[in-house]
Formats: sequence, structure tokens, C-alpha cells
Amino acid sequence: MTTSQLRLDPVVGSGDITPGARFLVVLDVDSTLINDEVIELVADYAGVRDRVAEVTERAMRGELDFAGSLRERVALLRGVTLSEIAKVRERITVTPGVPEMVRAVHERGGRVAAVSGGFHEVLDELARDLQLDLWRANRFAADEHGVLNGEVEGTIIGKQQKLLTLRSWANSLGVPAQRTIAVGDGANDLGMMSVAGLSVAFDAKPVVREQASISMPDRDLSQLIPLLP
Repeated sequence: MTTSQLRLDPVVGSGDITPGARFLVVLDVDSTLINDEVIELVADYAGVRDRVAEVTERAMRGELDFAGSLRERVALLRGVTLSEIAKVRERITVTPGVPEMVRAVHERGGRVAAVSGGFHEVLDELARDLQLDLWRANRFAADEHGVLNGEVEGTIIGKQQKLLTLRSWANSLGVPAQRTIAVGDGANDLGMMSVAGLSVAFDAKPVVREQASISMPDRDLSQLIPLLP
């Protein structure tokens, strides 16, 4: 892989990339780091939650191309405001065991990161609150009045971008591939899971459970702690 392929768009990445980590844990966000699907919470404000949820479910099962399905769902959100999206943050519930897992990673000299097919408008504050080291997500396109125009800004973070993100972070941190852990639940997580030293299917779709190193059916991320290097 070339250096140019490893370079990330600075618009959609946040956190501290200072080298020196012992290992790296990269988590999906929706239905993994949190119990919710953020785009479905946003869809409530457009009155299209059922339509969005159906497309989300098919994409996570691997039945639809993620990028195309995301564009389809975001198009349905045209007219929702950024102030309404800010209210979504108050409705998010963090998956049990996350604080304990993050603390354990840091105590052992690792970094914990999140890469999401969701959106920075919600993830930024959440990541800081949870003391994540790195995070990356999509961004809604909005007009000058803060109203969504139904499009996604920049490169869509899907299966391939998640793979490139894990590799890029590991490379920048000086962490070898065998000391990376990828955790996810949907088909768009399979890219990063395929290149990680350890892949964990967390309350995952069948297609993910079949390909992961380990499957965790219970929703408690403290289960990761015994697996940390």
C-alpha cells in the first residue's frame, strides 16, 4: 500500500496521533460503542425513521452497498437542522463496559479509537467524553443556515475507508498489525477486521460472526479487557 493511500482526509479525523502506543483498539460506533444507530435517531426529526432503519438493517447484513445506502438514507434527512442533530446526543446510550475498557487500554499503554459510518456532528462530543484517543466519521453537508441538504460531505467512511483508517492509525502510532484489535457488528466493519491482529464480532450480524476471530453476543465491552495485549 502506498503512502498516499494511507493518508487520511484531515477534515474527518480527530484526536492525538502522537506515536508510541503498545497496541491499538479500533471500534465501530453505532450498535458497538453505543447502543443506538445515530442516523435513525436523526431520522425521527424528518419523520422517516422506519424507512431509514430498513435500509440500515439491509446494509449491515451486507445486502446493500454501504456508500450507496448511506447516500440514500441521508437524502431522506434533507431539511433536518444541525440544532436538531445536537439534541440527538442527549438520546445516545453508551454500551455497558465502555469506561472500564477505555481505562484498561490506557493503563496498559494502548490507544482506543473509533471509526464510524455515522457522523462527526454526534461523534466528536461523545469521543471526548469517553476519552477516546482517535476518531473518524462522516460529516453531514449543510447550508449556511445549518440545514441539511441531503448529502454527505467528503469521502464516505465505509468498509474500505475503515480498513485504511486502521492501517493508517497503526502506522502513525508505530503499532504492528498483529497488535491491533478491530471490533464491530456490521458488514462495513469487515474491512478493518480483515487486517487486524484480532477481530471481534460484537453482538454482530451473521456475516460478521462467521469471519471474526471471536464472537461476543453479550453487550458488554469490558469483555475486551482480558484480550488486551
